[in-house]
Amino acid sequence: QIQQSRNRKHLNKQIKMKFTTFALLAGSAAAFAPAATQKTATSLNAFVAEELPGALAPMGFWDPLGFAAKADENTLKRYREAELTHGRVAMLASVGFLVGEKVEGSS
Repeated sequence: QIQQSRNRKHLNKQIKMKFTTFALLAGSAAAFAPAATQKTATSLNAFVAEELPGALAPMGFWDPLGFAAKADENTLKRYREAELTHGRVAMLASVGFLVGEKVEGSS
């Protein structure tokens, strides 16, 4: 009776851990999904670096080292893509570190 209760608790723990792992993986995979964008081809859609996503009210377009001063549209978009990719990798690394600490600490 006691052994059966312990086995049931252990099985519930395993199921919760698997569900949590799956939920974390599904959430992190969504970070790499491409965003749906709708473009219209007009001459009014000129590229303006100050209007890139992430330029917020108090700071505006923040470029302290002046990388955007000499960069064209494609270069700025490549910089932004690299910045997002590096940020996502850093977030996954942080989660991986925390999961590793949890798994290592449980034994």
